[in-house]
Amino acid sequence: MYKNFFKRYFDFIIVLCVLLVIWPILLVIAMWLHYANKGTGAFFTQERPGKDGKIFKVIKFKSMTDERDAEGKLLPDAVRLTPVGRFVRSTSLDELPQLINVLKGDMALIGPRPLLVQYLPLYSKEQARRHEVRPGITGWAQCHGRNAISWTDKFKLDVWYVDHCSFLLDLKIVFITIKKVFIREGISSRTSVTMEAFTGDN
Repeated sequence: MYKNFFKRYFDFIIVLCVLLVIWPILLVIAMWLHYANKGTGAFFTQERPGKDGKIFKVIKFKSMTDERDAEGKLLPDAVRLTPVGRFVRSTSLDELPQLINVLKGDMALIGPRPLLVQYLPLYSKEQARRHEVRPGITGWAQCHGRNAISWTDKFKLDVWYVDHCSFLLDLKIVFITIKKVFIREGISSRTSVTMEAFTGDN
């Protein structure tokens, strides 16, 4: 009952109240990033698969510039990540615009993170079960390592959440996430400032 009915209503009410309180903070961050990103904007949107694989556009604060090399290719993430962007990412402030996605019903507060559309054909049948619920701003995998754990472990945690979703579990995830944000744990993988690409065998 909670997963299929009450969860969505709780998310809507909570997010609406939060946005009414923090919108001035979001405005300040947007102005700060617009300047740091050399006028290329403060927001980043990208198509991601949601519940049942339905595609939507996720909204995030833009933590990197659009700088390219002589051939027109984007420079590595580590080069394009500005000091301001690094701070916004390490404090998870870049995720705040996704509250709008939650309000629209594309996402939930808690659930498996929405990944790239290009990963869809790479999932095993079991891994694809992560799409049985709305993707979340934070989730069970984020509580157990975020970008510092392997894709295999991350998907196992996502599917575990799908099978055990409850109000008490979501509440537990909220408190763990707050702790993780304060200690800034699991922001990067061992070899990247974000997370290595999923290839279907990692």
